Amino acid sequence: MGIIWTIVIGFLAGVVAKFISPGSNEPSGFILTTILGIIGAVVATYLGQALGWYTPGQGAGFIGAVVGAIVVLTIWSMLSRRSA
Repeated sequence: MGIIWTIVIGFLAGVVAKFISPGSNEPSGFILTTILGIIGAVVATYLGQALGWYTPGQGAGFIGAVVGAIVVLTIWSMLSRRSA
């Protein structure tokens, strides 16, 4: 159930992160934004567990997932700008 919860939170975090950090190089597709949000939530969950902020089985939470999604969206923006 933990990974499903992370995916649901990541979906919501991706949508929120898109509204917080819009830009011309941000992914414009809903599906891509959602996928990057899920990746951000998963990264935030496992990074938080590695740093001892969360216990195994405990998700990053919504704020941590939003921060992770913003980081992933920023990295995506930098990479897409570099390739253009």
